[in-house]
Amino acid sequence: MFQGRALKFVVDDKIPFVRGLLEPFAEVSYKKGSEIAPGTINDADALLIRTRTKCDKSLLENSPVKFIGSATIGTDHIDEEYCRQNEITVVNAPGCNSGSVMQYVTSVWTRIFEKEQWNLKSTTLGVIGVGHVGSKVAAAGRALGMNVLLNDPPRMRQEGSEAYTDLDNLLKNSDIVSLHVPLNRAGKDATHHMVDKTFLEKMNKGAWLINTSRGEVAVSGDLTEYSSVLNLALDVWEHEPEINSELLARARIATPHIAGYSLDGKAKGSEMVISAVASFFNLDIDKNGFRIEDPDDHLISLGSEGDLKEAFIRAVRKTYDVASDDELLRRNPGGFEDLRGNYRKRWEFHHYKVDVAEQETKRALNHLGFRN
Repeated sequence: MFQGRALKFVVDDKIPFVRGLLEPFAEVSYKKGSEIAPGTINDADALLIRTRTKCDKSLLENSPVKFIGSATIGTDHIDEEYCRQNEITVVNAPGCNSGSVMQYVTSVWTRIFEKEQWNLKSTTLGVIGVGHVGSKVAAAGRALGMNVLLNDPPRMRQEGSEAYTDLDNLLKNSDIVSLHVPLNRAGKDATHHMVDKTFLEKMNKGAWLINTSRGEVAVSGDLTEYSSVLNLALDVWEHEPEINSELLARARIATPHIAGYSLDGKAKGSEMVISAVASFFNLDIDKNGFRIEDPDDHLISLGSEGDLKEAFIRAVRKTYDVASDDELLRRNPGGFEDLRGNYRKRWEFHHYKVDVAEQETKRALNHLGFRN
């Protein structure tokens, strides 16, 4: 009971692993994220959402909602100041899909190294935004022997400049630039439209830009204009689910915002939000259903493979090949939301055991997360 009545929750119907967990304690209504509107929450105590539900005054005013749980790493779709002023608790799931995004980025790397024929140790990776995800991407780059440059102004101010570099230096010297910033629309660390003509002009001709953060971080028109001199790998887009058809055609790799959609990432996000709901409402919710079993084909035999790059490509592709999602989006760009909502099962690296004789290769793949 809550304030003398039965609890009522409105839940995005695409949040996995939650059906049946809340029903013993509350009346639960499952809705499409885009259909959660004022008329659907006028008697709701809590909302469990994803990025497709914009939580601001227009949605929340005059509602009894006191808890919002977003099974996402970001909160740019929530007006947190409004929620603070109206005593609405906001919880998200930072870092829940960091391993999944790292897996996605490394799969993009497999395509890059096939196309460019670059040597791992002569490649410079620039990571912009060194939080939960960026840290893992940087660690993966180091594990493979890449030179890694880091840019994160808030962390640089807090920790000093030794581990970080300024943006201009990173863009000038990186072969691959990977974006892992939050979407900040204002302030000294604003990231909205940070990737514009000025940013892109500073990159080396032929360099790769990977964006798995937020579509609004980049100016779509500028990306399109510079796609002739840069290689774009885009998982996020301005104005999702409506995406720029010309930019889609020009991007080297294009996927429907699924970088973080591994089974592990989904389960962790759901578990973190359910745990927060249980704590807020003092509910004894069973949280044992979030464990992900290994896939049946979890053994990867590389034998005596001595070339680290080739072993890396083979091992990563066994778990996930970004080209498959690229093909699906290009075949059906209007099905952006369906491709996300009905995404197939994808397991992260730690679910796979690699059999390889070469010790350097074994150590590198182990650092990526594979079991030996």
